Amino acid sequence: MSIASKIPLPVYISSAICGLFGVSVLIKQKTGGDYYEGPTRAEGKVVIVTGANSGIGKETVWELARRGAKVYMACKDMERCEEARKDIVLDTKNKYIYCRSCDLASLDSIRKFVNCFKSEEQKLDILVNNAGVMRTPKGSKTKEGFEMQLGVNHLGHFLLTNLLLDYLKKSAPSRIINLSCISYKRGKINKDDLNSTLSYDPATAYEQSKLANVLFTKELAAKLAGSGVTVNVENPGVVDTDLVRHMGFSKSSFASIIFKPLTWPFVRSPRQGCQGVVYLALDPALERISGQYFSNIRVEEVSREAADSELGKWLWRVSEKWTRLTSVS
Repeated sequence: MSIASKIPLPVYISSAICGLFGVSVLIKQKTGGDYYEGPTRAEGKVVIVTGANSGIGKETVWELARRGAKVYMACKDMERCEEARKDIVLDTKNKYIYCRSCDLASLDSIRKFVNCFKSEEQKLDILVNNAGVMRTPKGSKTKEGFEMQLGVNHLGHFLLTNLLLDYLKKSAPSRIINLSCISYKRGKINKDDLNSTLSYDPATAYEQSKLANVLFTKELAAKLAGSGVTVNVENPGVVDTDLVRHMGFSKSSFASIIFKPLTWPFVRSPRQGCQGVVYLALDPALERISGQYFSNIRVEEVSREAADSELGKWLWRVSEKWTRLTSVS
């Protein structure tokens, strides 16, 4: 009898599982993209990160805290924000990490956040517009009645950014990073029904909001030319975050048990997903780069619609009106 025939079946099974796990880890590392390993420190930098209590936002704060930045975590859920803040402070020994209330589904909350921030700080070096929602149920509206995805993903950050431009300009060279995703390529700006009042499809509305992020970045970059403030957009790829909470498979425990192990090797972790954001926030080579779309720390060409400057101007005018932004500093 061979030695192999004497090995119990459970040993074979456990060995196979370990082997599969090892291969999965290697695939995840390979497909997860490059890590930003630049030596740039961030002492003296004041940073705002929206949606910072989990996912990419939390990991972005963590990475910047490790490098010495002073970071304001702009969040809706203050309890989760405080839990995340404690984890970050304990790990990095950086005590200059703060939680501040900011609900991007409320223009009033955004204005209060900005007023609070300006009462505490005299500068702003980096603004990371990270927060977002995806495929929200029909009827989901912001406080002002905007379709939730357009309201949070685009209009909320549009207002926040414009209200902070005076601080960003006087802190120049400074940077703005907007997050989008590859779904923007399927997006269309529906001029006749921008707020999805006549008809609503969660995927279509999400794609429109992501296209709006890219158009906003392009138009803002043009307006900021020569100011010393740069703005770029980052596609972090497919990342394991709470963003998918409204999608069907995430609500089914059975589907999650089957789906997550199969997709885990091909989905980036939040730490992997934040690397491009940290790169855009800190790398010295990008000091004069603005209006670009980045994916995995590389510039990519945008779609024809995203490059449409007239469409970008139209969206800006509507956004300015809807957010009641009467002047831009």
